[in-house]
Amino acid sequence: MIIDTHCHLDDIGYENDLDDVLKNAKMEGVFGVLIPGAAIKDLPKAREIAYQHENIYFAAGIHPYHIKEYDEAVLKEFLKDERCIAVGECGLDYYRLPEDEEEKKTEKEHQKEIFRLHVRLARELKKPLIIHIRDANEDSKQILIQEKAGEVGGVLHCYNASEHLLELAQHGFYFGIGGVITFKNAKKLVEILPKIPLERILIETDGPYLTPHPFRGKRNEPSYTKYVVEKIAQILDLSVDTVEKITTNNAKTLFKEF
Repeated sequence: MIIDTHCHLDDIGYENDLDDVLKNAKMEGVFGVLIPGAAIKDLPKAREIAYQHENIYFAAGIHPYHIKEYDEAVLKEFLKDERCIAVGECGLDYYRLPEDEEEKKTEKEHQKEIFRLHVRLARELKKPLIIHIRDANEDSKQILIQEKAGEVGGVLHCYNASEHLLELAQHGFYFGIGGVITFKNAKKLVEILPKIPLERILIETDGPYLTPHPFRGKRNEPSYTKYVVEKIAQILDLSVDTVEKITTNNAKTLFKEF
């Protein structure tokens, strides 16, 4: 069994064949899928999909690119739903900051403010976090520790191979590994993977994005998690069955509902 802990099934890319995508996933041994929240407008669809299919759940949060639409009242409405099992995805993304220094500073502060609000919501509602970090390792780590995010834990989605962030394993955090691990240019992630405690690894797609080899350039989907599992097993010199069992147990431990 495999649990895809991060797949945007509410994306328009799955609109025409979602049932087939889920059937393919089941045939390849995918037991469950978690739909992360990225924008307020997408949450109703994510919730609808979760209620229509067994072992599919959703999360509610605002991606750093959409923080201007942050609405705590609306988020809480979704977060209190029984099919909503996590807060996020949320976090910091400094990849596309404005060039003007003052605007850049303002944008960073706004992102940090909204990230802190997500962490506080997670602690209030006792739900784990789904964390997005891009070019913001130090600020992200500081906020997670300062805001006592370890009380609820969470996953560093699409873990970026930063050794600096490995310490968060001691604060209740897991590390999401997806299709990037199969890329030829993923040498850093391949090197650092053995340093991640096995009981802290989760499998994800980030579909429809980051499709693993040999399907790069095509739409990603949960059935392709098997290629991620196979690559992890190869790197760690473990059986595929062992990696499946451990990562599935990890997902159940963190998210509980699967």
